[in-house]
Amino acid sequence: MALRSILSKNTIARSVGLGLRLGHARGLKTLSLPDLPYGYGALEPVISEEIMHLHHLKHHLTYVTNYNKALELLDVAMVKGDAQTVVKLQSLIKFNGGGHINHSIFWNNLAPTGEGGGEPPEGPLAEAIDKQFISLGKLIEKINAEGAALQGSGWVWLAFEKQLGRLAVETTLNQDPLVTKKATLVPLLGVDVWEHAYYLQYKNAKQEYLSSIWKVMNWKYASDVYDKSRS
Repeated sequence: MALRSILSKNTIARSVGLGLRLGHARGLKTLSLPDLPYGYGALEPVISEEIMHLHHLKHHLTYVTNYNKALELLDVAMVKGDAQTVVKLQSLIKFNGGGHINHSIFWNNLAPTGEGGGEPPEGPLAEAIDKQFISLGKLIEKINAEGAALQGSGWVWLAFEKQLGRLAVETTLNQDPLVTKKATLVPLLGVDVWEHAYYLQYKNAKQEYLSSIWKVMNWKYASDVYDKSRS
């Protein structure tokens, strides 16, 4: 069936590119929570240890758990031929699957200072940024402005538009992964602007959070994804 194809390992892996550990739930592929590539307190003082614990072990784990539960219900509904339930479950799968995809990228977008965090990009990505946005500072200003202007919960992304061969700044609402906006958009880095990403530390000062997060941004990861996407 088409829906089984949509949920296949290959399709999800192309969207995520990381963070998948696959088990089985009634014949469908399930997810597990990926480990962080650093300690919970490693991003302090930019992102507190408390936020990282809650963000990873509560929020991300909840997306994984709810996605897997939705797959089990989906498999039952498909066996029964219950089209109404199949359609109903798709929104849950998109939201929770998107939450897993987005956060798996986000953890790799960050790195402790002294381990690459905050170091500016080099090579082809740096050249592309200067060509399109004048400078890295101008790009960061644009991303921060888009994130600050985003109403409600969502993400702001730096992407590579494969079809056009150029960089793009995009936003997505809630937990929509970037691929749902356009299939040719490859996420290089994403900034989580849900309140759970910053509120315990920054309260309602979203702009301060957006300005600070660049101190731990892992541009090497973004550069690696950019280089692979262009090859």
